[in-house]
Amino acid sequence: MAKTTYNISLKGYVGGSDFDRSTVDRELARHDGKQVNVLIDSLGGSLATGLSISAAFRNHGNVNVHFVGLNASAATIASLGAAHISIDTGAMYLVHKCSMAFFEWGSLNSDQFATLIADCEKIKADLDKLDQNVARLYAARCKRKPEDLLALMKAGGWLSPQEALDWGFVDEITDLAEDAAPRLTDALASAMADAGMPIPDIPISEAERESAFGKFITALSSLFKNQSNNIPMPTENPTPKTYTEAEYNALNARLTEATALADSQKKTIEERDSRIAQLEAKLAKTPAEPSKQVVEDSKPAGDPAPKNEVEAFVDTCNSARQLFNEV
Repeated sequence: MAKTTYNISLKGYVGGSDFDRSTVDRELARHDGKQVNVLIDSLGGSLATGLSISAAFRNHGNVNVHFVGLNASAATIASLGAAHISIDTGAMYLVHKCSMAFFEWGSLNSDQFATLIADCEKIKADLDKLDQNVARLYAARCKRKPEDLLALMKAGGWLSPQEALDWGFVDEITDLAEDAAPRLTDALASAMADAGMPIPDIPISEAERESAFGKFITALSSLFKNQSNNIPMPTENPTPKTYTEAEYNALNARLTEATALADSQKKTIEERDSRIAQLEAKLAKTPAEPSKQVVEDSKPAGDPAPKNEVEAFVDTCNSARQLFNEV
């Protein structure tokens, strides 16, 4: 089977250079009256750009959108104006409530806090309106009630291709040879964390599987799996982790070794503390010796050592000077 030819490839940040309205308008104009195939692979971005591209697809009419990789947020909204939407069997789909960056740092008095609270209430009201509008767009595509889509947006969990099809976001699941399944990398996980997205349960990139990041993501991703919040959609039960007897014995041996090392270090510290306490107690009981005794003790005992030639010469000079003074 021949590979699909895409007239437009939209990737990266929605609103960035690789996913912008001007590119879409230019390509749609070049194919006026013709079918246009669009490839989307994006975690989202600007809602305004997503709505604008969706309108452009709807106005053109004959647009087919195909999802690969991880697609979320504004990227899914951009597809809503397409006549036909498909998703690769290895791709994933996410919808969530609208959000915006917010940061406030400083020392505020009660009046300033009141102003800040009022501003936040206005922002919340605007976000609520955006959520209602997006829910209506999703509902029109899925042929469901807006309330159902708003509840799904609030849950914010990743959907498998089958779940996206069951909800009505896509029309078809494909298994094309040229569509590679998404792999989790450090950069991808960081981008999702910055956007407040849950980490999907997808395979980790082979290059990072054995790294500390890979092990961390494996554990962290389980926290976000199947976050349905009782939304009626298909879910899969996670496969429990099992260990062989050899793996269990190895883990137990390492734990025993670590425990023994900790006990040994604790004993060493206790012995050192005890020795310090003994020395301090002994020092407190020992009286200070008189300075005279210290000086006397510092003097050498027995006959004085014989003087060298220089010392003898100095003594002779001193004796002569004393004799001269007496005369």
